Amino acid sequence: MFEPIHGSAPKYAGKGIANPIGTILAGQMLLDHIGEKKAAADLEKAVYTVLTERKVRTPDLGGKATTSQIADAIAAKL
Repeated sequence: MFEPIHGSAPKYAGKGIANPIGTILAGQMLLDHIGEKKAAADLEKAVYTVLTERKVRTPDLGGKATTSQIADAIAAKL
């Protein structure tokens, strides 16, 4: 089973401020597990690049980006 381990955070529901990186990296681990090594590496690199650029950050990381904005930034790096 591949899933991020955290609470349901109902106080964030519908606000678009939750950080999706845990969910994205759970998908990266699944890709690695099923043998999609390149896809897994590419996804991990995309997350790493977005985080190290420090341009798009959700509130928990000191930024103002929405859930969709950080997910879109990671997708753009792919």
